[in-house]
Amino acid sequence: MGAAWARELGGRVTSESGLSVRIERDPPAHLLPFERFFRGFADLPPVRELFGRQTRTVLRNLKVEFFASKFGYMGTSDVDGHLLISTHHLKTGEFRVLYLDLYHELCHVRQFRQGKPLFYPRLDYVDAPSEIDAYRKTIAEGRRIGMTDRELVDYLRMDWLDAREHRRLARRMGLKVPARRRRAARNRR
Repeated sequence: MGAAWARELGGRVTSESGLSVRIERDPPAHLLPFERFFRGFADLPPVRELFGRQTRTVLRNLKVEFFASKFGYMGTSDVDGHLLISTHHLKTGEFRVLYLDLYHELCHVRQFRQGKPLFYPRLDYVDAPSEIDAYRKTIAEGRRIGMTDRELVDYLRMDWLDAREHRRLARRMGLKVPARRRRAARNRR
């Protein structure tokens, strides 16, 4: 029964080990328009610097996939360049953090469109060229909107970075890192 049913749907559904369950392996993705949820970005000078004359077209065509999880923030798909955004982060994050996170991901969208890799599995997160480039632009944007070095150092605190990696990233971004203190990683709120 399982194999016939799977063939009927073009082989996208599978059943294994004689279990009477079926697994849809190619569910429809619900990608939504970026501009439906994030307005005004096409008019921002730093975003226009990223995409030039194509800014409006890029943002009009950019898709967003929201996911419901208390873990994670935002990311960019290395398959098709769409954004992945945690609804929890969107609901609970501080406005400037959300703004900088979106700008950071738009930097990755640009990299994707240029054919550059987004992930470097053999490098630490803080050493990946894609992250260094995106954070340099993001920190410059943070300064442009009036954030202090202390606020930007705090912005760079992420759950998955240990204290040494955080300091290394902050220093690499030209930020003055306060003396070492034992501090728990913030949940970017």
